[in-house]
Amino acid sequence: MTQWLTLSRAARLIGVPRGALQRQVRDGELPTNDGLVSTEGLLRLYPQWDLEDSGAFERVTKLKEEAFGRRVQERVLPSQEVLAQRLYAQSRELADLRRHLARYHALVVAVGEKLDALARSPPQAAEIADLRTSLETGLALVLATESADALTIMDDMLKVVSAHVTVRPSGHEFFVEGRDTLLQAGLKAGLKLNYGCGNGTCGLCKARVVEGELVKAMPFDYPLSEAERAQGYTLLCAHSAGSSDIVIETLEAHGPGEIPEQEIAVRIRAVSPLATDTLLLHLQTPRGSRLRFLAGQSVTLYGGAGDVDAQAVYPVASCPCDDRNLLFHVARNAHDAFASLLFDGALKSGDPVTIFGPTGDFVLAEGERPLAFVACDTGFAPVKSLVEHAMAVDAAESMSIDWLATRADGHYLANQCRAWAEAFDRFRYAAHVDADAARGARNLVAAMATELPLAQHDVYVTGPAPFVDAAVAALGSAGVPSSQLSAAVV
Repeated sequence: MTQWLTLSRAARLIGVPRGALQRQVRDGELPTNDGLVSTEGLLRLYPQWDLEDSGAFERVTKLKEEAFGRRVQERVLPSQEVLAQRLYAQSRELADLRRHLARYHALVVAVGEKLDALARSPPQAAEIADLRTSLETGLALVLATESADALTIMDDMLKVVSAHVTVRPSGHEFFVEGRDTLLQAGLKAGLKLNYGCGNGTCGLCKARVVEGELVKAMPFDYPLSEAERAQGYTLLCAHSAGSSDIVIETLEAHGPGEIPEQEIAVRIRAVSPLATDTLLLHLQTPRGSRLRFLAGQSVTLYGGAGDVDAQAVYPVASCPCDDRNLLFHVARNAHDAFASLLFDGALKSGDPVTIFGPTGDFVLAEGERPLAFVACDTGFAPVKSLVEHAMAVDAAESMSIDWLATRADGHYLANQCRAWAEAFDRFRYAAHVDADAARGARNLVAAMATELPLAQHDVYVTGPAPFVDAAVAALGSAGVPSSQLSAAVV
């Protein structure tokens, strides 16, 4: 029996980017019905797909979780309450189907007995016998055991361990897994949901539940009015999915201009070396304060030791899905007082730092074009955030990173790039070396142009000013429209 799936659910089952299925729909390779695709069509297009051998779902999900920095060794199931609620809903549906079948069977048997009685009264015997044969054939077809395809079985199983959420009016979709709240799951999926504290106090994540049932995941202090409760409003940060399909109604940010600037007092969680002249700075916000930002944006850090106060603007190198743990790549720089405090050990784990931001519009644009990232040295920091966000959104059919190093340890996270390229079929990574940033940018773009149809990509350029200026000029000459080009100096 044919089952119809949304593109998001289909991509999840097959283990391909959603953008790949969108392209196949546009090219006419994958038929659709009201925006849905059938399991039969998917299996015709992907005949090599095999649940037992490929482990596509587990593999892709694990890679995406690792990309977010979550050290997950095994999948965490929802709570017993949520599992029981979902299993009960599916059992009730199965019981209804069986009851209808039993009643149908009893009806057909009764009709058959009446036909048997009529068959003993000629002259209608031949006609009634033929009708009896047709009835038996039809009944056999109705009651016959039909093997469900593997995708249908897999989809039914996933409905138990994960819930599918649709957001109105945007139409965005995401999945709730494990013990995640709706807010946590939405942020991990790259959605720009409105929220503040994340712990049930401010009420900024308030949304209306249109369809489905929720379960309370934690206590909350925000007082919903009786009118709001009657209309189905609830807090996304304090609830998880009870049923397997949820529809909520809430507004989402459309760009950096809708993300408010925030000032948060945080502490240094850790300072660790990425390379000889590059540090990883890990800041953690208090439980009641989280930094809301978009992938690719920057913040200003204020800190000091003794009578020395310093400030610096750094792009966030982590995914917005983990808004409490903020990562930064800091290069040794004698002209950067904040970096000097970190390298000298004057700023260390446990010390207070103030964050102000976010700022900047170096964020992913809405669209379905392939993504190309061009970075120089610590310009990789915002690229890392953008790549992890793009993986979460799962809309880009392919991604490419070209990374120029102008110093000895410029490729300080090359292993991460190689891991992405090895894990994802349409992920390209190329390392470049040149002590001159501008010359290196021109050579880098020339090399890209021999491998990629650059005019068909959305291109993101980041690094020091000479690199960015030269790369933007070279990309323009290579045919990349300015509307598909975004740049930021870091």
